[in-house]
Amino acid sequence: MTKLTAQAAGTFAIAPTPFHDDGRIDEASIDRLTDFYADVGCDGVTVLGILGEAPKLDAAEAEQVAVRFVKRAKNMQIIVGVSAPGFATMRSLAQKSMDAGAAGVMIAPPPNLRTDDQIVTYFKQAQEAIGTDIPWVLQDYPLTLTVVFTPAVIRKIVMDSPSCVMLKHEDWPGLDKLSTLRNFQKDGSLRPLSILVGNGGMFLDFEMERGADGAMTGYAFPELLIDVVNLSKAGKRDAAHDLFDAHLPMMRYEQQPGVGLTVRKYVLQKRGIISSSAQRKPGAVITPQTRAEVDYLLSRVARVDRRANLQPQSSAAG
Repeated sequence: MTKLTAQAAGTFAIAPTPFHDDGRIDEASIDRLTDFYADVGCDGVTVLGILGEAPKLDAAEAEQVAVRFVKRAKNMQIIVGVSAPGFATMRSLAQKSMDAGAAGVMIAPPPNLRTDDQIVTYFKQAQEAIGTDIPWVLQDYPLTLTVVFTPAVIRKIVMDSPSCVMLKHEDWPGLDKLSTLRNFQKDGSLRPLSILVGNGGMFLDFEMERGADGAMTGYAFPELLIDVVNLSKAGKRDAAHDLFDAHLPMMRYEQQPGVGLTVRKYVLQKRGIISSSAQRKPGAVITPQTRAEVDYLLSRVARVDRRANLQPQSSAAG
């Protein structure tokens, strides 16, 4: 598999980690999920991110999940989240993932970083830990990680770290931040950098117009993300926004802290892609009321996008 570069673009799905109801890793569902992402046209898949419940896996399980996705991925690039409290664990998973054929790794900041100097120093040390030959993605997600990167700090990290080839941008509000980074590139103070956006896709319509290269998030209809990215790049502004608007209530519902992953897994289960909506404990359990609301939202999306026309289930795994 080719390594990740600063020219990466398109849609990289953030994959949940499928579990059986008893908490065991569901490898058959990993295979179906990977095939699904390939079949709908994703350019890549990111595994073991926040959505992937990575902190609930031990080191051997994390390697098992990463390698399973990589081996099944065919032509898609796989990015592996390797964030860890210690650099030894980060280095081990990064090297094993790359040896298996991953395209790159993603690193998020630990929540204890507060000053700009602390942030810059951490990522310099992280790059040294994994090795300068491994391309990596800088994850900027202050809503969850509580670490705030200014555009200038991002520029400093990227310019100090030649193997940082991508920013996963999911600040909120973040549109002006995205424009600032692109303006840095126009004035020559920031080298080429792929910028993919997350946040459940909540601002993808305008993020594409601000200069994003594509999406990296886990909405249960990656086809929607692909379509909005492609329509935006083709200059079909109204068509991109019309389709996006039809999905926005479902995306908003998925974006709820805590319950959002359960909703996403429930929809993927309804689509026949994973066998259970279970999270590994501790985790939220979907309630009958939530299932009914999701089914209703899907029926409304289906009025515009028939891909959301899924038959309600009488029950689902918790």
